[in-house]
Amino acid sequence: TAVSAPPVISATSSGAGVPGGLFRTETLYSTPGEPPRLTPNMINSFMANNHSGSSRGGGIGGASGGSGNTNTNECRMVDMHGVKVASFLMDGQELICLPQVFDLFLKHLVGGLHTVYTKLKRLDISPVVCTVEQVRILRGLGAIQPGVNRCKLITRKDFETLFTDCTNA
Repeated sequence: TAVSAPPVISATSSGAGVPGGLFRTETLYSTPGEPPRLTPNMINSFMANNHSGSSRGGGIGGASGGSGNTNTNECRMVDMHGVKVASFLMDGQELICLPQVFDLFLKHLVGGLHTVYTKLKRLDISPVVCTVEQVRILRGLGAIQPGVNRCKLITRKDFETLFTDCTNA
């Protein structure tokens, strides 16, 4: 039995009403060799344009939601042990993203994030739960995975206590 080959269509043949041929010669889009990177200036500009003044109520861990003088959605990238991590300023305290510092500094030292939460309880460290908007910001910055919808924050001092406990275990 003979198998018929599909018809060959020339790229230069003028098709039914398509000027210049059946296929386009110019590219509709191009993909860059490397994905764009967010610079601190871009992040600060984004935060200033899209999140300033959007301090929605909802006190977090005792934060006063009604005063309006503390923007808990202002995220900065701060240096910790030579690496930039996401932080929020809440009630005058700098709080860093716990899953991010776990991934960067603790993952190779402990069994998992559950072990970290057990250590926090034993060390009497109470993490602060992020708001939905803070989680969105952290996901946008790449500090947490895209599917994550909950996150906790701790102070630098509490992180150092935790880090010391993990390295001396």
